Amino acid sequence: MKIIHTADWHIGKLVHGIHMTEDQAYILEEFIKLIEIEKPQVVIIGGDLYDRSIPPVEAVELLDYVFTRIIDMGVKIVAIGGNHDSADRVSFGNKILKNKGLYIEGKIKDTIEPIKIEDEYGPVNFYLLPYADPVIVREVYKNEEVKSHDMAMKVIIDKIKENMNKDERNILVCHSFLRGDSDPETSESELPLSIGGSEYVSVDHFLDFDYVALGHLHRPQRVKEEKIRYSGSLLKYSFSETTQNKSVTLIDMKEDGQVEIKFEKLKTIRDMRKIKGEINKLLDPSVYEGTNCEDYIMAILTDEGEIIDPIGKLRQVYPNILRIERESRDESENTRTSASREYTKKSLIDLFDEFYASMTKNEFDEEKTNTLISVIETLKGEGREV
Repeated sequence: MKIIHTADWHIGKLVHGIHMTEDQAYILEEFIKLIEIEKPQVVIIGGDLYDRSIPPVEAVELLDYVFTRIIDMGVKIVAIGGNHDSADRVSFGNKILKNKGLYIEGKIKDTIEPIKIEDEYGPVNFYLLPYADPVIVREVYKNEEVKSHDMAMKVIIDKIKENMNKDERNILVCHSFLRGDSDPETSESELPLSIGGSEYVSVDHFLDFDYVALGHLHRPQRVKEEKIRYSGSLLKYSFSETTQNKSVTLIDMKEDGQVEIKFEKLKTIRDMRKIKGEINKLLDPSVYEGTNCEDYIMAILTDEGEIIDPIGKLRQVYPNILRIERESRDESENTRTSASREYTKKSLIDLFDEFYASMTKNEFDEEKTNTLISVIETLKGEGREV
């Protein structure tokens, strides 16, 4: 069986105030072209179809258009809701949609029956496991021991295994944060599933499946074994993802359940990347010629001293610049250590003088010193600790 695994479309997403719908529509057209070429029997989407629980109208229309195009090609869709999706909205009409070849699940159930899709070798069982908070799992499974994502997953998988036919091929579609032999690579654009380490789930719960199609993490990566994979997001959604190679995962499942895996990169309108240097150099045609100036840009400026309207100047060349940072100066470990040693030896005025100079590269002159002294004296007069 030929399968395409993708996830984390986040349709309707805003990045630094920019609507990504145009970029998403473009890359989803490229995705449809890939389906036309590869002719898979099934497309798996591992959650986070939308970026928020109440998506904008254009996001709903885009997803409807893409699903219709895929189903019209005779390709079945197996999809789940993620932590960004609304379980009720994703699940709406799912019983009717099954007749069209769209199997979509947004709510966790106490009994997860597999979706059976057959190829020339027989049935492949797809178990759809949408994201669910441990509180929900505890209520649905009536198990008071469920207090973490890991325990919730163990309870669900143990229940699936009670009736799972291991003589047939079994695929799990899941939206979760798995940890294997090492910590997975995360991105700033991923919404945490919980606070602290309780969001982690052990990969060992999943080893009995022939393939595990994961969603949630935006970097394509495997977890412990090749058959347990995050497909990653289609697009870059934060500047922490600039070095990631986005792709979709192509799976060829054999008669015995073994999988051959390859990756396909899709064309985008714009990349998301960082540039670094003095502002005049970044505006030099010899620097930006041959690059796509329409890309989403984060500029790290290395200039010393004040810069007048840097965003305006850079936008003349890079119209989609989203973020500017100044490179920090004098932040080496030795400098910080030395400063900490001298901290108690310096007055508040001296410390503020050094801080002001390091941040602005300007002198903390007598007028500013007198103003600061006046503020300190006023605070002391009010009985405040300074």
